[in-house]
Order: sequence, then C-alpha cells, then structure tokens
Amino acid sequence: MDRMTASPGRRVLLAAPRGYCAGVDRAVIAVEKALEQYGAPVYVRHEIVHNKYVVQTLEKKGAVFVERTEEVPPGNIVMFSAHGVAPVVHEEAKRGRLATIDATCPLVTKVHKEAVRFANEDYDILLIGHEGHEEVIGTSGEAPEHIQLVDGPGDVAKVEVRDESKVVWLSQTTLSVDETMETVDALKEKFPRLVSPPSDDICYATQNRQLAVKQMGAEADLVIVVGSRNSSNSVRLVEVAKQAGARAAYLVDFADEIDETWLEGVTTVGVTSGASVPEDLVEQVLEYLAAHGFGDVEIVKAAEESITFSLPKELRRDLREEAAALVAERGGSGTSGA
Repeated sequence: MDRMTASPGRRVLLAAPRGYCAGVDRAVIAVEKALEQYGAPVYVRHEIVHNKYVVQTLEKKGAVFVERTEEVPPGNIVMFSAHGVAPVVHEEAKRGRLATIDATCPLVTKVHKEAVRFANEDYDILLIGHEGHEEVIGTSGEAPEHIQLVDGPGDVAKVEVRDESKVVWLSQTTLSVDETMETVDALKEKFPRLVSPPSDDICYATQNRQLAVKQMGAEADLVIVVGSRNSSNSVRLVEVAKQAGARAAYLVDFADEIDETWLEGVTTVGVTSGASVPEDLVEQVLEYLAAHGFGDVEIVKAAEESITFSLPKELRRDLREEAAALVAERGGSGTSGA
C-alpha cells in the first residue's frame, strides 16, 4: 500500500494488537468450515460475532443468521455464536431435531463453568456486565437462581445477597478493565468477603486492545475505532480512548463513515479495531487517512499475542447425517434446505 502522501507533522498511531482475537477467528473459521463440509444452509443462532461486514460476508457464502432456535427447520445444522448460549438453548435445539455446532469462545465457556461451580457451592454470583448482551444472557442462564446482574458501579447499591460470606463476582469478558474494577471495588466495600474468580474473566484480547489504546490515546488528537455498534469491546475502546486523553474518538464500521471534518486541526490520529474486525477494514481506514495527508504510520505495540483455539469438535462429525437421524428418530418431516 502506498502511504507516501504524508503531510509534514501528520501521523497515524496504529495499535497492536488489534482486530481478530483467537475466539473470533475460531468462530468465523467454524462457519466457513461448516459451509465447506456440509454445504448451505448452515444456520447460526445470533450473529456469529458482532461485526456487520463479517455477518454480511458469511451470509453471501450461505450462512443463515436467526435470532431464535425455533426459526431453524428440523433436520438442519445450527451453530451457536462465540458469545455462548444458556443450557435452555441446547435443549431447544434437541427438541427441534437439530444438529449443533458450539462455537462459544473458550474464554466465555470458562466463565460458564465458573458460574456452574459457584452455584453448586451455593454462592450468590454477582455478574458484572451489560443487560441484554448475548454473553450475559448465556452466562446467567447457567444458574439463573444464583446470578444477579450488576451493570456498573451504579447498580451496587441495590444488590442484596443471602449470605455475605458466600458471594463471588464474575464478569462479561468484553468489558472495560477500569470500569469493571471500579465496580468490583464498590462491591468489596459493600461485601468485604467478596470472592474473586480464580483468574481474570475479562479476556486477554480485550485487555491488550485497551492497553494499546491507552498508550496512544494520550498522544492522539483523534482515535478511530473500527468496529460495529453492537460490539461491546469495540464500544469500550472508544470510551478508553477518551479516558486516556484523546480529544475525540469515533466508532466506524467502514472507512466511508469517517467524517472529513473530524480531521480538521488534527496532527495525530490513533487507529485500532475491535476483536471481531477483519484487518481489511483497518487497511481501508489507513488508505483513507493516507489520502488525506496521514501517510506516516507508527505502530504502538502493547503486547504479543500467540493464542489459538482448536475448532469445535462437532466439525469432525457428519452433522448432516446426524440431523437426518434426529428427524427420523423423533418423527416429523425435515429438510436440509432453507
């Protein structure tokens, strides 16, 4: 890419790491593999990851995204998104005579297992997260009678527990680290014996991307975060950039959403992307900035990432045959088409 159109004094700070995390990469490849192995359609319950471009691209390849399990015709394959689902959704799939692929991020699965374990030990579980987010719905569904949501420090005053000696906090994996710890501190003030999870629930990728934005936010006049508005971790990056000192920060899905007036009086632009964003979209933003005089790109490196996750085990089975068998066993008609 030609970025030689730099104007004197204008530069781009490019965050590293940025973009796809291991869980997102695994989920997207899982959809592509399923389509390759079994052909279209492969149904996906909810967006596989929270990114408009990724969803649109997979739809063109034959993925069908649905909001409810009941929308999938019997005898088909349904994949669960990277955000995870509650146990009741697995039951819905069984009743609907569907073969399933679970593409839940392993780090989200870890939080689910923690919720089950603490519920079995009869703890009250305070789940820090955003109401209505798919990940929160899935985690809460693991032990609904034990879990109550705490949506930020302002929610702490209304929290009530049965036994203050048996209270634990867990969190959504894509939150702002600073805001989460502010909530935890408020909870600890109210419940001094509050237990913390065995290891951080906020995922490594979320933390690393926020760290890079903190480093460049102090220097940048403007930060552009590439990501979709329903992506919790992308929205958090905008907030972190502002808190770190950036004069302005905006979230865009595509380069053509950048408003040229944002660049007025700006000498340093920070660029990063959420954990569900392909690098192509970042490249398009860099091309846009280069065309407007910001061709000098410096990398702001906060961490190295080498984590990878194996694909869902279900991709090693013949799921079309499995789905047909479910229909035959339980009666009723099914179709392998849409």
